[in-house]
Amino acid sequence: MRIRDRRAEDVPEINLVPLIDVILVLIIFFVITTTFDARSVLKLELPRAAGQPNDAQSNSLSLLINADGRYFVDDREALRTDVESLKRTIIEVAGDDRERTVLLRADARTPWQAVVTAYEALGQLGFTRIANATAPEAPAPAAP
Repeated sequence: MRIRDRRAEDVPEINLVPLIDVILVLIIFFVITTTFDARSVLKLELPRAAGQPNDAQSNSLSLLINADGRYFVDDREALRTDVESLKRTIIEVAGDDRERTVLLRADARTPWQAVVTAYEALGQLGFTRIANATAPEAPAPAAP
């Protein structure tokens, strides 16, 4: 009678299922806990101004006006450029909260009429706290 050694036949294997489960949980954890920057996708060239930046705009309503005079309230675009269409878009995004600060970001090449239309819509809706976003002034070149 021949006695076989079973240890020689055991082939070690690596079980990948727990590894995949751990990696999936880590991916989900990092996606959920990542803070996303709420910067606009639009490329705006803000007007220059001297002054101190104000970082207290965390809960503000963002109103963007691009160089063509089109309006974007947070991430929603106003369908037309008239006052009534802009007011409807602001109401859809802001609801009844008129105490929020509105951060107006207009491109430096924006027609002045588009900015006036934005102020008119905000005034008619009862917003009183409006801040204008600007870029810091470029430093003056040093004299040699």
